[in-house]
Amino acid sequence: MRFLPYLLLPLLAAAQVHAALEGSRPNIILIITDDQGFPPVGRHGHPWLKTPNLDALHDASTRFTRFMVAPTCSPTRSALMTGRHPEKNGITHTILERERMTLNATILPQILKKVGYTSGLFGKWHLGDEHEYQPDQRGFDETFMHGAGGIGQKYDCSCADAPNNKYMDPVIRHNGSFVQTKGFCTDVFFTAALGWIKAKADKKEPFFAYIATNAPHGPYIAPEKNAKHFTDLGFGTEQAGFYGMVQNIDENIGRLQSKLDDWKLTDNTLIIFMSDNGMAGGGSGTPGKDLSPGHPFFNADMKGLKGATDEGSVRVPFFVRWPGKVAPNKDIDRLAAHIDVLPTLAALTGAPLPDNQVEGRSLLPLLEGQTTDWKDRYIFAHTCRWPTGADPDNFREVNFTARNQRYRYVGASKAGSPKGKKAGASAPGQSPALYDMQSDPSQTTNIIADHPEIAAEMKAAYDQYWKEARPLMVNESAPMSPTKPYHEWFNKQKASTGIPNWKAPEL
Repeated sequence: MRFLPYLLLPLLAAAQVHAALEGSRPNIILIITDDQGFPPVGRHGHPWLKTPNLDALHDASTRFTRFMVAPTCSPTRSALMTGRHPEKNGITHTILERERMTLNATILPQILKKVGYTSGLFGKWHLGDEHEYQPDQRGFDETFMHGAGGIGQKYDCSCADAPNNKYMDPVIRHNGSFVQTKGFCTDVFFTAALGWIKAKADKKEPFFAYIATNAPHGPYIAPEKNAKHFTDLGFGTEQAGFYGMVQNIDENIGRLQSKLDDWKLTDNTLIIFMSDNGMAGGGSGTPGKDLSPGHPFFNADMKGLKGATDEGSVRVPFFVRWPGKVAPNKDIDRLAAHIDVLPTLAALTGAPLPDNQVEGRSLLPLLEGQTTDWKDRYIFAHTCRWPTGADPDNFREVNFTARNQRYRYVGASKAGSPKGKKAGASAPGQSPALYDMQSDPSQTTNIIADHPEIAAEMKAAYDQYWKEARPLMVNESAPMSPTKPYHEWFNKQKASTGIPNWKAPEL
């Protein structure tokens, strides 16, 4: 019995860690990059790309090594905001009014506001450009953003950025008014975020900063010095732009951490770093080909790129750093996903969850080392993007995937589908497949014939998910907007008061 107190010490320590995380109310910075995916990080085994600041963040973090998102950007972002799978948020595309996140959801900044947090968005929103869908109408207190899915984009619908906008010196919508900035877009977004963070810290207000870069999404344009680094190595213009943007993101991660240290915010600030989907093709290169002499294409031994439903299409980095609270240099291999971010941050801040909405789980038990009670589950993804006006049920059986801890079930893909075009699929029009992701993480061997019962179970789970999601696809019959709100707002302001220069904060 005299040993009992010593046996209880680990349990007491675990309880103290749990108490320190649950309701601990740190400042929160969530950084999400666009189309970077998992591979372009030095610590992920990249053979030639240098990312010293991301590597340092990696080393100081607990990493979820099997973190799943959606195949494209709006869907993932909606899952972060609601805690449920994208189709249940009405998101079945990235344009054509199907990128608008349902208004019948309580989203992350609204939830955090209930427990005293202020929230700021810096960069990309991409969940609706019409007034009622904008982030300043949905709980964000500070917005410094571009429109559409990228700077300068425009489509035959409401989804459009300010007219003729550029990555260098972009026009930005700041709290409802356009301003003319100076500098490269990613640098500008981090500068704005840092200025806001400093102001919140000076007032000792808990904050949630959502830094959502549009880089390294195409067009592949990087600051001149970053692009030159890669063209000097023999890269083409697009590849130099893509990897130059990654390098620039890395520099800004370092700048962020330096300022947090200077302002003595590091010890009370949780940082999450992630990407929104798998690495994009085009700028990142072509599988199986060198980008320049001595610089092979690298996809971390995964099958699939952005827009498909294989592991490389939906697996992204997920680093969680909080010195003294979250273990550094630790890997967690339990399946986690975009739907888990909201319940995790709610638990961390003590915020109540909305009723009948959240499908994800708080990741705090895993961060605290409690893995034995973590039950297996399914995470679903669908490429969607069927033609506007088509019946989604006609596309239920194609371009989807179901994932649990061990297996990935990949549905059929039609010839000419995004899977066949973008993911480097072995042949268009593939049949369903089952992969053992533990023994075959590169998806080299289809084992569906050997384990039909597992495939049937996973397909049945997906069918149930579709049955639940289908009534919530609220944008399918939405008419195309005859106007582009960002164009209208910009032109009205330009004609009346002009577009003032943005005064960057002093850091």
